[in-house]
Amino acid sequence: MLRSLKDLEGYAVSATDGDIGKVANFLLDDERWAIRYLVVHAGGFFSDRHVLITPISFRQIDWASRSFHLALTRDKVKLSPSVDTDKPVFRQHESTLFGYYGYPYYWGNPGLWGAASSPGLLAAERLYETPPAPEALSGDSHLRSAREIRGYQIRATDATAGQIEDFIIDDETWEIRYLVIDTGSWWKGKKVLIAPRWTRSISWADGIVLLDLSQEAIKKSPAWNPNAPINREYEARLYDYYGQPVYWNENDRLPKPAPMPRDLEPPT
Repeated sequence: MLRSLKDLEGYAVSATDGDIGKVANFLLDDERWAIRYLVVHAGGFFSDRHVLITPISFRQIDWASRSFHLALTRDKVKLSPSVDTDKPVFRQHESTLFGYYGYPYYWGNPGLWGAASSPGLLAAERLYETPPAPEALSGDSHLRSAREIRGYQIRATDATAGQIEDFIIDDETWEIRYLVIDTGSWWKGKKVLIAPRWTRSISWADGIVLLDLSQEAIKKSPAWNPNAPINREYEARLYDYYGQPVYWNENDRLPKPAPMPRDLEPPT
């Protein structure tokens, strides 16, 4: 199912033996356009710090109660390597974090999540692998704060077309399917969806996203109702309008993710 990322902020996060905190932000991968981490504000027992939680650690998600349940104890999370979420998170930081939890790396393989198509499948199949040699780890950071990218300016070929307001994600794979664009004053009150792969380029330094589309082409795109679920019929019309190949035909050829195990415990 497709969901608004902004709506997931404030979700409660709990370990197998108690509460941890609430979701404050997300880190997205700017190469694969996937959410790699929840930034969780953990108070009290955790000395009021922010911790990074990967969807690989999920035991269960309760959408009705707005809760993420982890297959981790509170002590395991409390003793996790400290990462300053206000600074760039580099691959070396991720390697240390994944090594601590005993998780397989998501990088270095063609799948969205390394050797799997979703974090749930990666965890369920125990697809652990030999860590790469330290010299093979890139010093680059491809993780971006979702909160920071909201507000990036969208530029069409002939005019400014608004700004990024939100992201629409697939709640199974955690891939970002669409950028939600607030069109601003030129089309007041209207919002449109643009898939990340349709962007021409992004200037991270300037906070600008360039599109190979005119303002008028964006205005004539299929109307989006933010109060209604996004269904496949609407997506088909959107892709057809922009003349883009649909993504679900590709996914139909992939193995279906296994149900998320409720008793998953990380290796010790």
